[in-house]
Amino acid sequence: MDEQIRLPQAFCERMERLLEEEYSAFLASYEKERYYGLRHNPLKRSAETFAKQMPFVLDKITWAREGYYYQAAQQPGRHVLHEAGAYYIQEPSAMAVVEILDPQPGERILDLCAAPGGKTTQIAGRMKGKGLLVANEIVPERARILSQNVERMGVRNCVVCNERPERLSSLFPAFFDRILVDAPCSGEGMFRKDETARQEWSPAHVMMCADRQGKILEEAASMLKPGGVLVYSTCTFAPEENEGTVSAFIHAHADYIIEETNCCEAFSQGQPGWIDHPADGIEHTMRLWPHRLKGEGHYIARLRRKGELTGQELSPYGEDRQNGKDRIDGQFSISSKNGKNSKPSRERAGDRKLREMTIAFLVQELGLPGTWVDGQDGTVTGFGEQVYLVPKEMIPLAGVKVLRPGLCLLTDRKNRFEPAHALAMTLIDKDTDRVRELTMEEAGRYLRGESVSCGQERGWMLLVYEGYSIGFGKASGGQIKNHYPKGLRKNI
Repeated sequence: MDEQIRLPQAFCERMERLLEEEYSAFLASYEKERYYGLRHNPLKRSAETFAKQMPFVLDKITWAREGYYYQAAQQPGRHVLHEAGAYYIQEPSAMAVVEILDPQPGERILDLCAAPGGKTTQIAGRMKGKGLLVANEIVPERARILSQNVERMGVRNCVVCNERPERLSSLFPAFFDRILVDAPCSGEGMFRKDETARQEWSPAHVMMCADRQGKILEEAASMLKPGGVLVYSTCTFAPEENEGTVSAFIHAHADYIIEETNCCEAFSQGQPGWIDHPADGIEHTMRLWPHRLKGEGHYIARLRRKGELTGQELSPYGEDRQNGKDRIDGQFSISSKNGKNSKPSRERAGDRKLREMTIAFLVQELGLPGTWVDGQDGTVTGFGEQVYLVPKEMIPLAGVKVLRPGLCLLTDRKNRFEPAHALAMTLIDKDTDRVRELTMEEAGRYLRGESVSCGQERGWMLLVYEGYSIGFGKASGGQIKNHYPKGLRKNI
């Protein structure tokens, strides 16, 4: 490495006590170059197709189904395929958390501390667009980044909230099948890559984090169904934030038990680098150590609420839809960039005519099949100028700050529809014949906001690179006018 990492003295003393004979190997890991990972997006391409298309040298990460190591010099974050959502750049050890959560299609899942979106989008890939995924982030700016990443990765069934955990727990009692609490922590596991975490560390900061984590877990516990799974994770080594937090929670909740983290396929053979680490009577939780594997430090505990997991009850929307009505208007609002909230348009929310108009536009203007909306398992709803497809399992969220109530389909420009960029990111070249395949040079120009040439085509076109969509354009007079969002434009 170019410079020696200086670790806090109190941290080193504690780690030496914790690791004993392994401490020297642990300390030596900070002198080595860190590992870089990216995760294939199964919502857009199969793993086989992805591997064939990638222009990078990739090595498989053994504990993550979609994970690969890449070489830092390749800079995949500055490639068109990154903007197309073909992959998500993510620290390798962090990918283990969702493996332990083991999400399934059709479930109700909550990612309570979700920004910037790595684990949220990994969960979404496993859900395959089926069920309800609620991703929450308490910090507004981080919540916006979360929403952008959900959009870039083409996630259709995710609701992004910007709320306090206690607000959500009052609305979702015993609601979710699985909950992920990737808790904010002291960040000790990221010291090799994050100088800020090293500078901000102190024993007092560790104790503050542990106290906050306990409160977050308390709110999460009430939102899990009996029989459901709650995964708690951190990127720190501090026992106070890991086994200590889990121990305090288990002792306070007789209806929760700890399950072995090797119950999932990825860890069934005992991957090198993870160990049971008893503390306060806590066993079967997982630590990933940087001196034992190619990744940073992480802690994972898998908890289950006692009882039998029941099937999905119909949400209030689902019940009303059975009676020929939709009930969405006036229940929650969308937080916009300027801080203002946009409530569902009462004259449009759940309006059958709006649904018919939306389907007609998708078919006639974009070339999508007439059954496309029905295949998404959601409700067409208007919010101000935007038309969304809200997941069927969505409940009324009175007064909750929502950045993304589902998939944005269209924008109404004075009674003239335009397709939303979010919609483009969910599509691939096979979804419509109104496609313009771009070269690398043309894709770069498009991402900068420039127009690209075309033949005699007219109307809306889906622009793709290597089969991955990057946005919409409107063809006329031999040119495709650029409709890539101005806030996303960049040089590639």
